[in-house]
Amino acid sequence: MGIEDFLSSGNPRLDSQLKFSAEIDKMTGIYRRTMLLSGERHENDAEHSWHIAVMALLFKEYCVEVPDVERAIKMLVVHDLIEIYAGDTFAYDIVGNASKAEREAKAADRLYSQLPEEQGAELRSLWEEFDAMETVDAKYAACLDRLQPLLHNTLTEGHTWRDGGTVRAQVEQRAKVIKEFMPEVYEWLRKNLDRSVENGWLKE
Repeated sequence: MGIEDFLSSGNPRLDSQLKFSAEIDKMTGIYRRTMLLSGERHENDAEHSWHIAVMALLFKEYCVEVPDVERAIKMLVVHDLIEIYAGDTFAYDIVGNASKAEREAKAADRLYSQLPEEQGAELRSLWEEFDAMETVDAKYAACLDRLQPLLHNTLTEGHTWRDGGTVRAQVEQRAKVIKEFMPEVYEWLRKNLDRSVENGWLKE
């Protein structure tokens, strides 16, 4: 069984939406570096997206500007869809990140063209806004996208940091948006970075 077994509805628009819905199931097979807190395995993209979408419901009160939570959630559930074709790039992978923008743009072209034109344009626009990280909603979404794996690292003895030989300055640079947009949350993170360095989970 698979997409080749898809039975047409007779409505091309509905068919494209149903096929797209089936295609994004592939997110469950895109694994990230972040370890589940159970330690059983690495999380997949779908789990990550669900997790940060729920987090968006919780942390609005710590923002220096008020985000539209609904719009932020929309960004969070679509921001990694392009990884179905582009793959996940580890945040601290210098070589991988050099080609990331080009790979993801090609993936976006391929992915969003599968939807009715206006829906594909809307989802792509949300992804591009998230990536640009300029609007209030995009900054909030970006904070949560970074906070979730950082939280996991504090509770898995720095699993991905140790695995990738990550240094503190790299984490601080990636968390810069949290420092600026959610300073109280960043203060919690700073304490955790201190502990992580002391315990050898993160290089100074």
